[in-house]
Amino acid sequence: MADNGVNKGRRRFLVGATSVVGAVGAVGVAVPFVASWQPSAKARAAGAPVQADISKLEPGQRMTVEWRGRPIWIINRTPEMIERTEALGADSLADPNSEVPQQPAYIQGDLRSIKPEIGVLIGICTHLGCSPLFRPEPNAEGVGVDNWPGGFFCPCHGSRFDLAGRVFSNVPAPTNLEVPPYRFENDDIIVIGEDEEAA
Repeated sequence: MADNGVNKGRRRFLVGATSVVGAVGAVGVAVPFVASWQPSAKARAAGAPVQADISKLEPGQRMTVEWRGRPIWIINRTPEMIERTEALGADSLADPNSEVPQQPAYIQGDLRSIKPEIGVLIGICTHLGCSPLFRPEPNAEGVGVDNWPGGFFCPCHGSRFDLAGRVFSNVPAPTNLEVPPYRFENDDIIVIGEDEEAA
């Protein structure tokens, strides 16, 4: 049987090269298509929900994520931190019961959180928009008060907040730190920007 002058090596090379070019082209088309499913930077800035993985957040630590261009603090409160926060007297706080609406309706209690150990706050002072310092230790230096229970201290004008974001009395900040809408996707993932009821 004659091969009619067909070069089988060249044919295999051309078939292989065409397949590779086709695969690269398919990936080139698929990547922008799949990327288009993600929210744009403009949508994220406008408030698209963000996820935070808290699986490595140790007790007593705080992490920061960004939502709507604002810092969101996630605090893993130890049992001692919870005890100190709940023991604060109402007379030392300007709004101990969170009567000024600075949190979603499903956020209740002294700890202002869904789970007692996990606090979620917008890290912006309600006085002039500074970012307070995390001072979780009792009687931390530089806070300027005796019997400091731990919390947040704004060095700009001296505002102080407890570990639930409640503002102390007689400081410039008028209201508690804001709690953003959030929900737990599971034990390790918090979705910030979506209400618990929306799940």
